[in-house]
Amino acid sequence: MTTATKVPPAPKKQREAPPQLEETSQNLEKTPPLATETLNFKVTAEFKREYKIYAASRDKTMIELLQESYLLYKQRHGS
Repeated sequence: MTTATKVPPAPKKQREAPPQLEETSQNLEKTPPLATETLNFKVTAEFKREYKIYAASRDKTMIELLQESYLLYKQRHGS
């Protein structure tokens, strides 16, 4: 017959003190216009492979190709 042993609860983590007001005065500013951000969307594996090969064959990154494609689209279809 086995006896159930009680596992003690994990100790609670204590929170750090909030930052001083002087340290947070810059946290609401916008990011610089040339800073990069992640753009996430899903595509099929075949599309990704073809897109990557196409970009590489033209000595471009996938990002450069996407940006150029978007600019061309805007020119043709209006902003």
